Amino acid sequence: MLLSLMIFIPLLGMVVVLLLPRESEELVKRVTLIFTLIPLALAVYLFISYDRSTAGTQFFHGPVPWIDAFNIQYHVGIDGLSVTLLLLTALLGPICVIASWRNIEKGIKAYMALFLLLETGMLGFFAALDLFLFYVFFELTLLPMYFLIGVWGGPRREYAAIKFFLYTLFGSVLMLVAMIAVYLNSNIVNGVAEGARTFDIPTLITLAATQGHALADPDFQVWVFVGFFIGFAVKVPIFPFHTWLPDAHVEAPTAISVILAGILLKMGTYGLVRVNMAMFPQGLAHFTDGIGFWGNSLALLGFINIVYGSFCALAQTDFKKLVAYSSIGHMGFVILGLAARNSEGITGAILQMFNHGVISAMLFLLVGVLYDRAHHREINGFGGLGTRMPIYTGITTLAFMASLGLPGLSGFVGEALSLLGAYDRFKFLTILSTIGIVVGAAYFLWTLQRVFLGTLNPKYEALPEINGREILTLVPLGILTIVLGVWPNFAIDMFRESVTNLIDVLHAI
Repeated sequence: MLLSLMIFIPLLGMVVVLLLPRESEELVKRVTLIFTLIPLALAVYLFISYDRSTAGTQFFHGPVPWIDAFNIQYHVGIDGLSVTLLLLTALLGPICVIASWRNIEKGIKAYMALFLLLETGMLGFFAALDLFLFYVFFELTLLPMYFLIGVWGGPRREYAAIKFFLYTLFGSVLMLVAMIAVYLNSNIVNGVAEGARTFDIPTLITLAATQGHALADPDFQVWVFVGFFIGFAVKVPIFPFHTWLPDAHVEAPTAISVILAGILLKMGTYGLVRVNMAMFPQGLAHFTDGIGFWGNSLALLGFINIVYGSFCALAQTDFKKLVAYSSIGHMGFVILGLAARNSEGITGAILQMFNHGVISAMLFLLVGVLYDRAHHREINGFGGLGTRMPIYTGITTLAFMASLGLPGLSGFVGEALSLLGAYDRFKFLTILSTIGIVVGAAYFLWTLQRVFLGTLNPKYEALPEINGREILTLVPLGILTIVLGVWPNFAIDMFRESVTNLIDVLHAI
């Protein structure tokens, strides 16, 4: 039950927080921190204890009957992909609580309770092995995120929250339709109903590879692939479903921007790997085999994300919006790597998912540090801060260099492997996608010049240096950025066998 404990301890924490007196704000914060540190300790234990030599699912809990009438079960477990993302989620939990310690001034109790509910949804999503449970946890993140943006966000918080909610709900409805179609066809073999229907993900993956089964029909796989894909594409986000992201990031509090970029975007790409690729390999092949009108469409979407996101970031003068658009560009490398359907591409995509979660979390925390002091995010309104805030400048430079893909830092390895895998399948698109790397270097270096170099703006002569609490939130992420740049096998070894197993599924069609 270790995995279930990790998932539901934040939910228990939410109940405890709601029972505390509203005026005991410091106590609420401390209790919330404790209930996020416990899942982190459990995630570290799972990460260390995980058997890297096998591709199978480990640390099962279930299946336990939940809704018997529809054979819905509580069933959780982890493989190499999910254990890395669980660790990232659990790590960002206490970091975000610490980042919110002084920044959230109203409704502390409600904010912390909603944050703990959000963490349960994220942890459960990465561990769910029942498709219905998977969907429930996916939706569970929607409501707390809506309120966390809509109540504690910036001046246009209501607009941003509603836009986020509607976009995500649109994708969720299509996912639900596709999920129901999978369930209704899960017991059809050669046109005849045999046995009980199921939502069990491992079972569905096996059935989708069984000759004569309804789930293995190529046309059926194409249609349900599209339904799930749009639901996950909104979360990634993939062009043209991306427009909610910059608004949500700009208006969200710093800690919630960290969760948005660090975890919620990864829920989209994780869903693509767990459901679209593993369960519907023939549907995936339809959009990546290079044949016909749709043959390169997934790689093309990845390319559009890279170039479009990068040029939009270059045009921004709002520091936070620049980082938001850079996330769209970097997630394009993940899509491009997944479209390659080979070991290098998929390994690079999964590694980039983890690395981007770490780097983007750093960047949004750093933007928050500056905003708390200057009360604006206009890049052109700063200048010469390097002499006034040298420690902050050094940490920001590290994050910038990692994000633009400097060799020796974590951002380089994932992008390089994604491009290496994609080049084997989509040479022309891959070559064009390197434009994103050049433009990424341009907007980060230009931002570095405008904010930190040159003569110090007299308005900020008394601007205080980054403090100990803020450094505490950044140090773990900075260490991971360096470690994964020098020793990427720290993460790759965790999911190497899972990738090999996925490749076998894709090549079996």
